[in-house]
Amino acid sequence: MRGLSRTSLAEVEERFNAVAGSADLGALSDELFAIADLLDREHGLRRALSDPARPGEQKAATVRALLAGKVSEAAIATTEAAASVRWSRGGDLADAIERLGVVAAAAEAESQSRLDDVEDELFRFGRIVAANPDLRRALADQAAPEAGKEQLLGDLLGRKVAPTSLRLLKQVAVHPRGRSLESGLEEFIQLVAQQRQRLVAVVRSAVELTETQKQRLTAWLSASYGRDVHLNVEVDKRVLGGFSVRIGDEIIDTTIVGRIEEVRRRLAG
Repeated sequence: MRGLSRTSLAEVEERFNAVAGSADLGALSDELFAIADLLDREHGLRRALSDPARPGEQKAATVRALLAGKVSEAAIATTEAAASVRWSRGGDLADAIERLGVVAAAAEAESQSRLDDVEDELFRFGRIVAANPDLRRALADQAAPEAGKEQLLGDLLGRKVAPTSLRLLKQVAVHPRGRSLESGLEEFIQLVAQQRQRLVAVVRSAVELTETQKQRLTAWLSASYGRDVHLNVEVDKRVLGGFSVRIGDEIIDTTIVGRIEEVRRRLAG
C-alpha cells in the first residue's frame, strides 16, 4: 500500500491492536478473512464502504448493521475502523482486512510458541507445490470448488502442521484474490515474520546447510541489517557452488552461476 492507504492502514492497525487483545485470535482471523472475501464478492458493498464521499460514521453504521450478531465485536470494530478511513483505491479496504486476519493468526501462533513452526511450514509448503505441478494445478484451478480445495489441503496436511499454518494456507489457496499461489505465500510469510519484526532471508544452496552454518549466516545477516533474520533454506542442485540470499528485493549472490552471469553482463556491456 502507498500514500493515503498506508496512513489509513496504520490507523486501522491501532484500532485492531486495541480490540484484539481479549479476542479469540484464531476465530478473529477466520472472521476477518470471511469479511475480506465478502468484500471481494460484493462489489457494490465494497464501493459503498470505500467511497470517500460518504461520511466515515455512515459507513461504520453500515458495517455494524451488516455484521452485528454474525461475527465478534473485535471483527466488527476492526471493519468499522477500516470503513471509516479513506483508501487510495477500493481494493485496499479488503486487502487491509485480510492483512489483519494474517496478523491475528500470527499472534495466535506466537501465543502458542509456534510462530517459527508456522514460518517454516508455509515456506516448506511452497517448495512442495513447486515440486508437484499436479498439486499446483489443483490448487490454482479457479473453476475447482472451494470446498474441494479445502478438503485437499486438510487431507494432505491434516495434523502435520500447526492449525495456524493450515488456516493461512487455506486462505491463500482457496481465496487467491488475484495473486499467484507463490506470491500469496511469500506475502503471508513476510506478514508472519513481521509479528516479531524479523526479516525473512531465502537462501539457495546446492547442499543443505549445517546448523552451525545457519547460525553463522543468521548472525552475520542480523548484524548487517540491524534486525533479527529468519532463514528459509532451499536446496537447489542448479547452484554450482556457494549460495545466494534474497531479502525482499535485495540479493546477495556468491554462487558460481551468479559469478558467471555477472561476467556475461560485463562482457555484453
